Amino acid sequence: MNNLKETNIYDTLARLVSVIFHPLLMPLYGIVFLLTAPTFLRYLPFEAKQILILVILINNVIIPAGLLMFFRYRNLISSYSIDDRNERVMPLLTTAILYCTTSFIIFRFQIPFFIKSFIFATSVVSIILSMINFWWKISIHSAAAGAMTATVLILSFKMHTDLLWYLTAIILISGLILASRLRLNAHKPSQVWAGFVTGFLGISLFILLI
Repeated sequence: MNNLKETNIYDTLARLVSVIFHPLLMPLYGIVFLLTAPTFLRYLPFEAKQILILVILINNVIIPAGLLMFFRYRNLISSYSIDDRNERVMPLLTTAILYCTTSFIIFRFQIPFFIKSFIFATSVVSIILSMINFWWKISIHSAAAGAMTATVLILSFKMHTDLLWYLTAIILISGLILASRLRLNAHKPSQVWAGFVTGFLGISLFILLI
């Protein structure tokens, strides 16, 4: 009985981690981090910060979440966790399109190029993940964790700022995310690590190159 309760607790915690750090929320967490971390980006006008957060909140959180509800209502997906690879095609493609739309909108703003690079790199990673999904089920949660880890690391490097505590926190969070996906049997270890590496390298290469 105790073992069963312990198993249920671990499963519940894994689901909670998966919800709190859902891929739809990670870009929002990312932009909030960029605008609050101890670099010159935190000194952007409050109005500019509001607009940036609002654009990402609407385009990359509210609209995709609404579309997921629509897909579920139309039985295009069997569950919100979208465990079936084939069912992930439509949600991933629409999400990638919305990221590209966000990039187009934000590139017109007079804001630091690092923020534009982050949004553009996120769009590219979403396209890459959508393409991989046609052949193989890769972990989107892990990709988002890898992308966030790369963002913190590159911001520290490019801004010459000590973000050790932020980096430590995101590494621990990433570990929890990867462990939760494995705990819930949502992915194989190869899919989890491939997701993390794809997100990390995708963000790193595109932010550093553009």
